[in-house]
Amino acid sequence: MKILIIDNEEELRSGLKKMLQKHCPPETLIEEAEGVNSGLRQINFLQPDIVFLDIEMEDGTGFDLLRQVAQPAFQLIFTTAHNQYAIQAIKFSALDYLLKPIDPAELEASFTKAINNINKTDLGRQLAVMMQQLSSKPDNERKLVLNDKQTTYFIKLSDIIFCEADGPYTKFYISNSHPILISKNLKEYEELLTPQGFVRTHHSYIVNPDKIKMYDKTDGGALILEEGHSIPISQRRKEQVMQLLEKNNF
Repeated sequence: MKILIIDNEEELRSGLKKMLQKHCPPETLIEEAEGVNSGLRQINFLQPDIVFLDIEMEDGTGFDLLRQVAQPAFQLIFTTAHNQYAIQAIKFSALDYLLKPIDPAELEASFTKAINNINKTDLGRQLAVMMQQLSSKPDNERKLVLNDKQTTYFIKLSDIIFCEADGPYTKFYISNSHPILISKNLKEYEELLTPQGFVRTHHSYIVNPDKIKMYDKTDGGALILEEGHSIPISQRRKEQVMQLLEKNNF
């Protein structure tokens, strides 16, 4: 196995390498690079299995580097300080990241996941979703990447009807498709989707306003969505939902 650490902080590279060596077989090759240009050279030469990539470096960003990799064939783990804008884009694409300073337990979990996914080839498509999210241009074709145990799904935001909490999981209801159950809680997807215009109507539901067909006033009120779904409105969320309905002329 070949691992590449790309980071402009020598101390971080050294510390990360030492932590990785505790979990790697003795024959594992761990190489380093200090920036975009040296990182690209190492990727082309080494053909790594796993890349740990800093976001902000002296000669550019990790995103600048990735734009220059034609066919990425490695597992990618970002390393970053608290860059919330970048983290949101990373989450949208279901890519992995570690916050600096790197916690050993979190590193072990990310590293194990990367090894388990070593043969997956979705990185190029996931990066396209991330770059789209980083773009300042509005785009009706924006996508969200969802991973379950067997499959990686690339879902258009415009095709999501609503999301439902299912214990610690979230169930996505998609237009003309079967529901998808994801092992992340609804709160995490609320943080991603509400800036995109989605609305939390209830502690168990997030709704795509474009999928609302009518407002049913009986029994405390409910939203009737495409494909006949009926979504309750909690008292706590009612004022916000009513403002949304008024804005959309319901």
